Amino acid sequence: MEKTLIILKPDAVKRRIIGKIIERIEDKGLNIIAMKMTKLKREEAEEFYKEHKGKEFYEGLINFMTSDRIVAMVVEGENCIEVVRKMIGKTNPLEADPGTIRGDFALKLPENVIHASDSKESAKREIKFFFEEIE
Repeated sequence: MEKTLIILKPDAVKRRIIGKIIERIEDKGLNIIAMKMTKLKREEAEEFYKEHKGKEFYEGLINFMTSDRIVAMVVEGENCIEVVRKMIGKTNPLEADPGTIRGDFALKLPENVIHASDSKESAKREIKFFFEEIE
């Protein structure tokens, strides 16, 4: 079974839409096999998003991701990386289709409600970042 990491970002936590997003994931038939709420330290956010260092949006992203609590979860299911990426919609909420999580709940960047791994390699690295015990 394929696994992916999903992060419900600080705006999702502040707006109390965690349950609505989790419901969509479960309604799709995906299984949440691990979940925790945490607050990222700056160093942790910098490590997690290191591939974006030097990009125009990097500092804003780090500040946003450390501004409040997040919910990290590991989701499992057949072709779940592709399925979840389609469910969440395009990164920019203004381009995300209605019916997607970002299309329905997000308004701007970087406050786009949700993060999901974009490949098997990313998923493996990102899952280990939050859940060392999961293979």
